[in-house]
Amino acid sequence: MANRGAWRAEVVDHQQEEGRPPYEPARRPGEPLARRGEFAVHGAEGAVRVTGADGRTRWTHTFSGRPNAAHVSGDRVLVTTDSLEYTPWGFLGPAHLLDLADGRLVAELRGERGAAYGGGRFLLGLEGYGIFETRAYDRDGAQTDLWPSYGHYIVGTGVRVVEADRRTPTGNRVVRLLPGGVVTPGPALTDSLPPKPVVLPDGTVLVLDGPVLRAVDRDLGSSVLAELAPVRDSRTIRSLRRDGDDRLVATVAEPHAADPARYTVDTWTFRLSATGGGGS
Repeated sequence: MANRGAWRAEVVDHQQEEGRPPYEPARRPGEPLARRGEFAVHGAEGAVRVTGADGRTRWTHTFSGRPNAAHVSGDRVLVTTDSLEYTPWGFLGPAHLLDLADGRLVAELRGERGAAYGGGRFLLGLEGYGIFETRAYDRDGAQTDLWPSYGHYIVGTGVRVVEADRRTPTGNRVVRLLPGGVVTPGPALTDSLPPKPVVLPDGTVLVLDGPVLRAVDRDLGSSVLAELAPVRDSRTIRSLRRDGDDRLVATVAEPHAADPARYTVDTWTFRLSATGGGGS
């Protein structure tokens, strides 16, 4: 355990067992892809629909594919999709920019991971086939900026990215995106594919960077909160999640060498506490 920076993480429990990896939890039946005010965005194979506060369908947009995420910004909704058939882009489907009021298709874009950027604007990132980039689009689907970065987006007063390049050796960092395609580099990461980070109320980003639990503040200052067991297999599956106000759970599932279908799952529970200071 480390006690540097604005946060402290104390191990309160560690368990090891045979079990399933910490896959992204499946969406519960009826759970929407996104909500904004009275609107809920629902997805099913071949369609996305929006319901109002009364639960009635306001509109349905049909397409060939399967929606995997939706982001709402102003009067627009961005839906990223999976293709039902293998294409030159694998199973990556188009991203649909829709009018939130009536479901009208505003633009068809290409990207794997999106984020709402405010005022009907969005970020849309793509990685693979020699591409590692994030584009910004306005409410009409026109590109307004481009950065050579991609990963998990943290949008607040600005935009930070926990990069995920899937390369060995990795060039990943936690960075800040500035207008004009400028990328401000922050701390280097050792992990080529870090799991989804946790964002604390003060804007601190917690990253499970290989065997290290790292805290990165708004100014891209970094500190190590804890060190877990070394990652010995590239097929290891990891996750990080908040559990209540003061608990953090890190899960690491490592496949058996003789039987890759079996996993040894380590779960650490931390107590989080603020130590003062931190990013602004």
